[in-house]
Amino acid sequence: MRPVLFWVSSYPVPTHDFFVLLGVFAGVAVFAREAQRRAMLDDRLLVILVGSLVCGGVVARLSALWRYATVAPDPSLLEFVTRGGRSILGGLVGAYGGALVTKRLLRYGRPTGDVFAPAVALAMAIGRWGCFFTELPGTPTPVPWAVRLDGVPRHPSFLYESAFQGAMFCWLWWWGRSHVRVPGDLFKIYLLAYAVFRFLVEFVRGNDVVWAGLTRPQLFLIPATAALAVYFASRRFRGDHAALALHAGQP
Repeated sequence: MRPVLFWVSSYPVPTHDFFVLLGVFAGVAVFAREAQRRAMLDDRLLVILVGSLVCGGVVARLSALWRYATVAPDPSLLEFVTRGGRSILGGLVGAYGGALVTKRLLRYGRPTGDVFAPAVALAMAIGRWGCFFTELPGTPTPVPWAVRLDGVPRHPSFLYESAFQGAMFCWLWWWGRSHVRVPGDLFKIYLLAYAVFRFLVEFVRGNDVVWAGLTRPQLFLIPATAALAVYFASRRFRGDHAALALHAGQP
């Protein structure tokens, strides 16, 4: 594992933070380009982006509080804020909620999910490389593509996720945005696809099993996936016109 990617003079550049920030910058660039293409780029949309990023970052950190509190030998607020870890799922929930709240405050009624979707996928595809270089990547396995960061052959689960996110970005950017009819649905399609993928990849992630052979992320993903599936089923039953009305004010 490689916690420090490189040094700038005497200052270390953390590997994980470097790839996360690189992913954020790439995502913001895609967000701006897509917003410009859709004639949506204005000051209010940029404020919504900032609200989404801030809330996503805060909730991602807070979502890891339980894990930090159970494993840290001497917990402290400063250590938690600086090195307490983050939860990707928590970050997605926080970013979604941050966009919703900011839009309500600004009274912005236009759906924004189509702009966010490819940006989030690309940011995740890049950011997961930081996890790959700094964390144990998965469960032990005899597969020929296993990685040996600690001398034990393991599933490169973070690379699986990076490949999935890269494929989702390509689909969202080149095909989905011109074929999905309901404004805002691209993001929900992305969330549903990611929820199913993440549930499956959890079996080789190596996270703690807490109940019925499932991890905490899997237990969270079951109701989240069900809610998204119900949304798409009800939309199909009622028709796209009803869905358009439901999307007013949604990200």
